[in-house]
Amino acid sequence: MLVNLMSGPRELHAIQKLAQDAERAGFGGITFTEGGRTAYLSVAAAALATEQLEFSTGIAVAFPRSPMITAGIAWELQDASRGRFRLGIGTQVRAHITRRYGVEFDPPGPRMRDYVAALRAIFLAFQGKQPLDHHGPYYELTLLNPMWSPGAIEYAAPAIDVAAVGPYMLKMAGELCDGIHVHPLHSMKYLTDVVAPTVAEGARRGNRDPSEVDLLVPVLTIVGDSEEEKAGARAFCRQQVAFYGSTPNYALQFDLLGFEGTTARLRERQKAGDMAGMVEVISDEMLEHYTVDAKWDDLADRLVDRYRGHASQLIMYTAGMDYARDPSSIDRWGEVAKAVANVA
Repeated sequence: MLVNLMSGPRELHAIQKLAQDAERAGFGGITFTEGGRTAYLSVAAAALATEQLEFSTGIAVAFPRSPMITAGIAWELQDASRGRFRLGIGTQVRAHITRRYGVEFDPPGPRMRDYVAALRAIFLAFQGKQPLDHHGPYYELTLLNPMWSPGAIEYAAPAIDVAAVGPYMLKMAGELCDGIHVHPLHSMKYLTDVVAPTVAEGARRGNRDPSEVDLLVPVLTIVGDSEEEKAGARAFCRQQVAFYGSTPNYALQFDLLGFEGTTARLRERQKAGDMAGMVEVISDEMLEHYTVDAKWDDLADRLVDRYRGHASQLIMYTAGMDYARDPSSIDRWGEVAKAVANVA
């Protein structure tokens, strides 16, 4: 399994230093999230500063950018990285798409399906393999004069990965996509009982083998050689599970394990502005399902035991945050990344 470091975008010179340190430490790649700054610029900066690291957006928001805009950026990043880029896109949630970006959201599943098909058509047109001729329910793309095309590159088109949680998106990804960004809030029961069979169903619909679909899995870790060292990580993970779990679409994660009503309780406290109360909803038993708890010397083995056969790539959720606080921490994380890669 390839092991990536997760990072949010930051000042671009700092991103270049992070990428060089991550490559030296032994990571396989960096997954860039998108927040106040665009993930795409971070990929560009990191790619130009390194030789071997792979990069992905995990994820870049799709709908505010037309398929042509996204395809053009992805194409240039694939060229700049010399074939080391994966395009990870997602829907985000309705409120952000309609109220922050001011664009249409519904219906998110079918719209994303058409978006992915449009990207495939554009990539083929960029490479000169066929004229642009995409006719979908949401995107109609038929004009690409030579002066507006970036032209062919010597690398394959970027892999297209989507963020998927529920059945529709998992099936669509199994049928049409190269990979899936699994949500950080996941249990092994969710991976085995929901993700695997649903992706397989989609793959059969697309006459594909399920093994053709990579699972890219962010991992919440509670790591340290003492309980004191673990305390901060445990508190952070509990907070993240509460935050993610308050989203109605993610209620299935709790229900699947018999923790019915957890999302409702989280939302009740959230609406009351009781952030501490939200965290208290997440019990130690719940936390065990959504995190990997280990000492540093045991972490690689724990990751392999948990995810071998279930993930193509692991993304260390807190490694980038640790690096921001203490750049020397990347060496310890890099040892874990190399150990996982060597075993798995």
